[in-house]
Amino acid sequence: MDNDALNELSQARFDHAMECLQAAKRLLEAGNTKSAANRAYYAVFHAMRAVLAYDGIDMKHHSGIISSFRRLYIKTGVFDAGLSRIISELFDLRTGSDYDDFFVVSEEEVSEQVENAALFLSEIKKYLETKWI
Repeated sequence: MDNDALNELSQARFDHAMECLQAAKRLLEAGNTKSAANRAYYAVFHAMRAVLAYDGIDMKHHSGIISSFRRLYIKTGVFDAGLSRIISELFDLRTGSDYDDFFVVSEEEVSEQVENAALFLSEIKKYLETKWI
């Protein structure tokens, strides 16, 4: 895949991440905490996929995306290790919200995680803007 195609793929994935983040914010405002948690996680997930596009990596399993991103970008110091914590917290929150029938999450906790997702996307965008030139 040539550089223009990689840029286009990465930008499409990042745009999807931004859409998920905006949806998370709207859902949180409406009091839909579980759905907001889901969208906040997917914002981070698609942002990771936007970065991994440059490595030719995409997988159906979330664990593969997460482990590849951590191995290639967090462990190597490209991104701060604090982003790994954000990934873990959002993954756990999304999993509980989506699959546990009796999962309870506070609006404050989801609000914090939506803010964390926004921070994550901000850091990813700074990195990707150096690639999209």
